[in-house]
Amino acid sequence: MKKTNSLFEGIKENFPSGLVVFLVALPLCLGIALASGAPPLSGIIAGIVGGLVIGSISNSNISVSGPAAGLTAIVLTAITDLGAFELFLCAGIIAGVIQLILGFIRAGSISNYFPNNVIEGMLAAIGIIIILKQIPHALGFDKDYEGHESIFDNGLNFNYFSELFGAIHPGAIIVTVVSIALLLAWDKVLFLKRMKMLPGALVAVVVGILLNELFKLSGSSLAIGKEHLVSLPVPQSLDDFKNLVTLPDFNGFTNVKVWIAGATIAIVASIETLLCIEASDRLDVQRRITDTNLELKAQGIGNLVSSFIGGLPMTSVVVRSSANANAGATSKISAMIHGFLLLICVLTIPVILNLIPLATLAAVLLLVGYKLAKPATFKHFWHLGKFQFIPFVATVVAIVATDLLKGVGIGLAISVFYILQGNMKRAYYLSREKLSDADGITIKLAEEVSFLNKAAIKKTLKNIKSNSTVTIDARGTSYIATDVLEMIQDFANIRAKEEDINVELLGFKTSYKDYETDEDSHIVITHKRAM
Repeated sequence: MKKTNSLFEGIKENFPSGLVVFLVALPLCLGIALASGAPPLSGIIAGIVGGLVIGSISNSNISVSGPAAGLTAIVLTAITDLGAFELFLCAGIIAGVIQLILGFIRAGSISNYFPNNVIEGMLAAIGIIIILKQIPHALGFDKDYEGHESIFDNGLNFNYFSELFGAIHPGAIIVTVVSIALLLAWDKVLFLKRMKMLPGALVAVVVGILLNELFKLSGSSLAIGKEHLVSLPVPQSLDDFKNLVTLPDFNGFTNVKVWIAGATIAIVASIETLLCIEASDRLDVQRRITDTNLELKAQGIGNLVSSFIGGLPMTSVVVRSSANANAGATSKISAMIHGFLLLICVLTIPVILNLIPLATLAAVLLLVGYKLAKPATFKHFWHLGKFQFIPFVATVVAIVATDLLKGVGIGLAISVFYILQGNMKRAYYLSREKLSDADGITIKLAEEVSFLNKAAIKKTLKNIKSNSTVTIDARGTSYIATDVLEMIQDFANIRAKEEDINVELLGFKTSYKDYETDEDSHIVITHKRAM
């Protein structure tokens, strides 16, 4: 009995967020299918499966899965090379099987190695891209359809900007402004915040529809045309429904290109999913941790189901997940509600959905983008110092300029560089900073000294002047690389003898084979020329 109440409470709490994600996912699913060269309904099918199938299996409370912009180039190329969408669906099945295998061999643990500054940079970049991509819809110009991950997919086309500002639609701008005002009021006004079962996004959509219908009835030039509205296929009969669903051609399993495409999709989709899961867990106010291996299994099953019934391959998606978190989702029921709403509405009321202006959906996404890329986030990393700020900003710029995977790769590379640089600097601590002026120097080695620290220690030893006293303290060190030990020994036995440097080694073993430090070990090597 308690279980039923818990489920009911979960539905009640998560229905508003599920509805918001549904409204956000609807144009994205259609746009990504269009960008992928696939049938329009294939994107909706993937969204439904992402919500109902993956949502029910995954234990992620925030992430939402569906067709991903990061896969559009791969899907478009594969469909073009294979010549038929039915053959491509076999690649989706192969990708699903590979992801299942990755889940069972526990490949999800790779997500533990993504640094927080890169993940936060990815979220901020996605926020910027959302804003830049939605501005045309907000202004009533929809040439740049959904489905591209970078704002520079087709190069920096200045004609595009001139077309954009030359095609501004006043009606779309009014709908956008009114929608944003409603959404902000819903978050700020006390009596509106209490209406949790009536999300602001739904009110904005309804008001957007009513405004446009009013423009049409009055014959105003502000009326928004069909090209600026949601566009779903409207089946007229049962046969039309059957024709909307495409089944795979299993002859594709004999085609090597299908297997290559399937493996490529599996790798890219898995990496994007793991990145999104890390980001989603950070968006979760309760900071719950997702089982990434289970997530890979869920994605594999989802891609299998989607491909068998004519859907696109999918991943966990940052845009939907961030919209879900910002709308107040508390459990995975929200993702399932979004999938259920996609299914019901596409089957029953596509005509009504086709009345929704893209401008009002753009308003929802503009606020989502701002929350992801708000200035406070940049300020936070600035105060953390350059080792955190530079990888963060590099990730943001690289993702906006290229795509998600390339951008994250660049951010990771820069982050690793700073980690290595910091590791080299933290290999030891000096009692005096200016070696050229110091007569007595103490070098206290860190707990672990690897080959990466060799260059820094070598530079320090090189700058020690003649007739100095040097103490190298390894009593708190548990590991020293052999080449570093050899360098220290060469310094103590050769250069120190030649330059009248007194060297005292603390905590070193007499042999560095299977090196371990011993606090009781105290070796003193003193070289002093006779006068």
